[in-house]
Amino acid sequence: MNVRAKKHLGQHFLTDQNIARNIVDGLSYQGYDQVLEVGPGMGVLTKSLLDKTTETFVAEIDTESIDYLKIHYPKLQEQHFVGDFLKIDIPTVFKGQLAVIGNFPYNISSQILFKIVDNYEVVPEMVGMFQKEVAERTAAKPRTKDYGILSVMIQAYYDVEYLFTVHENVFNPPPKVKSGVIRMLRNPKEGLAGNEELFKKIVKSGFNQRRKKLSNALKVLNIPESMKTHSFLDIRAEELSVADFISFANEWKAAT
Repeated sequence: MNVRAKKHLGQHFLTDQNIARNIVDGLSYQGYDQVLEVGPGMGVLTKSLLDKTTETFVAEIDTESIDYLKIHYPKLQEQHFVGDFLKIDIPTVFKGQLAVIGNFPYNISSQILFKIVDNYEVVPEMVGMFQKEVAERTAAKPRTKDYGILSVMIQAYYDVEYLFTVHENVFNPPPKVKSGVIRMLRNPKEGLAGNEELFKKIVKSGFNQRRKKLSNALKVLNIPESMKTHSFLDIRAEELSVADFISFANEWKAAT
């Protein structure tokens, strides 16, 4: 039996085993014994994962895929199927550290990234395939056109590396866009604890009017009086590094 790719689930099944192995080899397999694969489909990544990990779990909502995986990968027992990745409570379902991997459905890619960030303390590493544009934005550096809200919000918690591009012709059905594979490694940055909300507001407001200097873009947030001469206000959001945004948010909080 084969699994039919379902458009409403954003399914595009990778058919190239070499690329699948390269994605699986992107994980370090250090500091954790569990790996969760999101959207395994017909198991092209699963096949290699089962040879490498102490325990592989899969998050899948397509019942046809689940039946296929149970038949073809008997190592996957009932407890290894955890349902909808966006709905599970990761620290409750998994004890200890957990890496995440997947050929992620493009229609929920940002939600997947933010779910990983929300579980930063549990997830030390992620390797995944996204729409190329999303992968590039996630890994983007300051002063580039791709650098924006997604870049800063993810890189505040993870160091992101763009690994390689995947072309349309190695999928069934082929997507209309190229894909990009990235690696995210939890970083040791500190300083955001307790100030995440203000940090998010500053980042979003700054990039929502990215052509304006921050002095104008952040007016909606009522800049504290003592911050109005801050040097960062004379430049645009895209010129600030992630560390700059963190320190600026903390100075802002101290001034209120």
